[in-house]
Order: sequence, then structure tokens, then C-alpha cells
Amino acid sequence: MNVRWQVVACLLSISVAGAADEKAKFEWKPPAVGAGIFTDQLGMLDREREEYANNLAGYASNRIAAARASAASLNEGRRLVALALHLVPRNRKALVLSFQLSRGVVPEADPDNFRPDVLAGLLFTRAQVLKEQGGVENLLLAKIFTELAAEMDPKNDDAVYASELQRLDQGAVDWSALTDVKKPAADEPEADDRP
Repeated sequence: MNVRWQVVACLLSISVAGAADEKAKFEWKPPAVGAGIFTDQLGMLDREREEYANNLAGYASNRIAAARASAASLNEGRRLVALALHLVPRNRKALVLSFQLSRGVVPEADPDNFRPDVLAGLLFTRAQVLKEQGGVENLLLAKIFTELAAEMDPKNDDAVYASELQRLDQGAVDWSALTDVKKPAADEPEADDRP
């Protein structure tokens, strides 16, 4: 009789474990980036754009892994993957991460990526240089980098202060413009073809 109860208990624990695995699944909505909003007018070299895209995708991967694909981490990851793909539309880390997440695979944490405070410092410093360079694309990326730096490291007083001033004067970054780029209608010319 004890053997039957052990078998029943074993089957019950397997079914509970299976239900927990089903609960662990998540939904990933890949960002719609299109051709990217940054052109050659952006004041960054291609190599630098690639490095920032890799670091943003790596940071997103680590955040999602640490949070076990929580809704908040997936939302943050979607913004970061979108930004990485706007910087470099064929960025390997961002494309791989988005593919894995679309298949329900939680990424492995990569200890070689920058710590959040270090990455935030780099983003904030680069934002200051972009502001000095001027131009529409540089100012947009400076605004994005400043906001991200404050979010990544709320203890960085300079980044937080600059981000808050920016928010008060210009409003927050419109992330939907980065994550949900709308394709032009068939009869509408591409952005590069417009007068």
C-alpha cells in the first residue's frame, strides 16, 4: 500500500513541477525598429555605436536573467534592445537576445558586462559630449542616454539631476517612438525620400 502512495505522491509532484514550468513562461514582444532613427549624422563612429549597442544589450540580458524575466525587466529590456538596434540595426547581441526571448528562453547572466553604475557613468559622460556636438540626432541620443543613466544608477547625483531637469523642461523620453516604429504605408514615401 505504501508503494502506491509513493507513486501517487511522485506523480503529483511531477504535475506540480510541470505547472510551475508553465507559469515560468513569459511573453516577449520584440521591438519594431525599422531602419533605425539614427543616421550617419549621429556624432558617433560605427565602432563606438557597436560598443554601446553591445553594452546596452548585455545590460538588458543581465537584468532579465537576474529578474527571471519579470514583466518589468522585459519592458526595460525591450527599450534597451530597441535602442541597441537603432544604434546598430544588425547588432549581434541585441538580435540574439530578442530571438531567445521570443522563444521563451531566459538569457544567462554575463559577468563580463559593465556593472550598472559603470555603464550609467559612461552613458552620462557620452550624453554630455553629444549635447556639445549639437544636432537633432545627437541631442535625442543625449536625452536618452541621460535618462537611462539616471535609471541605471539612481545614486549618480549628476545624472539624476540632469535627467530631472530634462524631464521638467522637455518631458520624458517617448520610448514608443523607439520601440514601436510604424512602417510607412505603401503609397507613403520612405523617410529618406521625403522632401
